[in-house]
Amino acid sequence: MTYRVCFVCTGNICRSPMAESVFRARVAETGLEDLVEVDSAGTGGWHQGDGADPRTVSVLDDHGYDSAHTARQFQASWFARLDLVIALDAGHLKALRRLAPTEEDARKVRLLRSYDPAAGDDLDVPDPYYGGLDGFEECLEMVEAASTGLLAAVRHEAEGRAA
Repeated sequence: MTYRVCFVCTGNICRSPMAESVFRARVAETGLEDLVEVDSAGTGGWHQGDGADPRTVSVLDDHGYDSAHTARQFQASWFARLDLVIALDAGHLKALRRLAPTEEDARKVRLLRSYDPAAGDDLDVPDPYYGGLDGFEECLEMVEAASTGLLAAVRHEAEGRAA
């Protein structure tokens, strides 16, 4: 049975597509692509149908990640098919938990940086949209750091289902 993870930020053109790309690469590197499905969405639909921000694409490409992406808006009905919904900041966490149809669905929502032991109390991935390329590089560093712990957690769940 496939384990499904969806990364969510505001417009689905910066942070969440970056997290999706990095995590999909980690899943493939560990041979879990048959067990884990990865995608992303935004809390809003402003950029629906657009590609990722050019700065996101540039940073992903520079670091060897796939940058193909089409933005979409998260829908409450998706909770039924998702196992884990990864919010990129506390605002997304709150919005997604409010959107969740049930308490069980609300418990599926977690902050990405909660999987990075070095993150401390600062669990938000800052929105790089209004800044320069440095913010996108910082975003990638945070996403990569959290991906190790997230992969361990997802691997445990996915392999437990497959057994």
